[in-house]
Amino acid sequence: MSQAFSDDNFIDHFDRLPDSLLLLVFNKIGDVKALGRCCVVSRRFHSLVPQVENVVVRVDCVISDDDSSSSSSPSSAEKSRNPFSNLFRFVFLGTIVKPFQFLTQFLGGPKRVSSSSGSPGSSSSLSLADDGDSDQGAVTHHSPTQVLKNFEEVRFLRIELPSGELGIEDGVLLKWRADFGSTLDNCVILGASSVVLKAKIPNDNATDGSCANSNGSDDNGSIPESFYTNGGLKLRVVWTISSLIAASARHYLLQPIISEHKTLDNLVLTDADGQGVLCMNRDQLEELRVKPLSASSASKRTQVPALNMRLWYAPHLELPGGMVLKGATLVAIRPSEQSVVRKEVSDVSWVSTAFEEPYGTAAKMLVKRRTYCLEMNSF
Repeated sequence: MSQAFSDDNFIDHFDRLPDSLLLLVFNKIGDVKALGRCCVVSRRFHSLVPQVENVVVRVDCVISDDDSSSSSSPSSAEKSRNPFSNLFRFVFLGTIVKPFQFLTQFLGGPKRVSSSSGSPGSSSSLSLADDGDSDQGAVTHHSPTQVLKNFEEVRFLRIELPSGELGIEDGVLLKWRADFGSTLDNCVILGASSVVLKAKIPNDNATDGSCANSNGSDDNGSIPESFYTNGGLKLRVVWTISSLIAASARHYLLQPIISEHKTLDNLVLTDADGQGVLCMNRDQLEELRVKPLSASSASKRTQVPALNMRLWYAPHLELPGGMVLKGATLVAIRPSEQSVVRKEVSDVSWVSTAFEEPYGTAAKMLVKRRTYCLEMNSF
C-alpha cells in the first residue's frame, strides 16, 4: 500500500531554489507583461520581480494625444497621422486578463479613460492598457513611470514600438541608428531606393540615379549627375531629416524613465520593423541627468544641434548573399562641435558597425567609396 502524505509532510522543492537562481530566470524572461504575471504566483515572486535588472517593454499600439479631437476635426485627424507633429502615448493592449488586477497593484494605481470618448488623457506616456474584466468601454492605461515604478534595479531596458515612424513605400530600405546623451551624439542612416535579389533584377535601367551596369562597375565612387536632377538628392535629404526627427522625438519621450531609474546602464528604444534604433549607454544616461535638455516644447522632441554629415552613395551595391541595393546611400552624422573636438574625423569604424547583417556589410562597402561632406543647421 502506498503511503499517503499529509500536508504537514509535503515539501515544495521549488522553495529550495535560491533567490539568485530565480532572478536569473526572471532576467531571461525580461518581458514586463510576463514578469507582471509572475507576480501573482507567490509572495516570493512578488518580492523578487522588482529586483530584475533586464526589462523588455513591447508596445502594441500607439495613440496620439490628438486622437480625442480627431473624430470631430479633419485637420486634427490628419495631424494625428503625422508621427512628428505631436507626442505619442504608447499603449500596451490588454493581454493580461485575470492576473491584471494583481498586476495593477504592483505597477501602482491605474487610471481609467473612456474608450468611447477617445481621450487618452492630458499627459503622453507609455501605457499598459487592460480591456479584460473591466467595465465595458473602459480601458486602463499606465504611464512609463507606472509600468516600471517598482522595478528598483533596472540596468538594461529595451523598449520596442510596434512599427517605425517613417512611412516608406514597399521595397524601399530605410534604417537608422542614433546615440544620444543630453542631445544627439551621432546618427547613421542607411537607405536604398529599392532592394532586390540578384535573380530578380529587372533588365531596364534603374531610376533615382541608380544607373549602373549589371556588374556594378559603372563608376569610381562618384555620384552620377542624374542623382541631382531626378530627385535622388532631395529624397535623401527627406530621409535624413525624417530619421533625425524620429530619433529626437523618441529621445524626448524617454526623459521621465531616465530621470527615475538611476541604475540604468543601457537603454534601447527600437521598433518591430527594425527601422530605427536609439541607444544610450551609462555615460550618456548620466549626461542627460546632469545636463539640462535642449528640447522643443512645441514639437515634443529634443532639439538637434548643428550637424556635420558625410554621405556615401552607390547606384548599384551587390551584397555577398545576393541582395542588391539600388541607389544605396549611407549618411554619418555628428554635431559640428563634436567633429571639431574629435581628432579621429576620418575614423568611420563607428559607422560600419551601426547595423546588423546584411546591412552592416553594406555600410562597410559604402564607406570605401568617395565621401561627400554636408552641413545642416540646428532644428
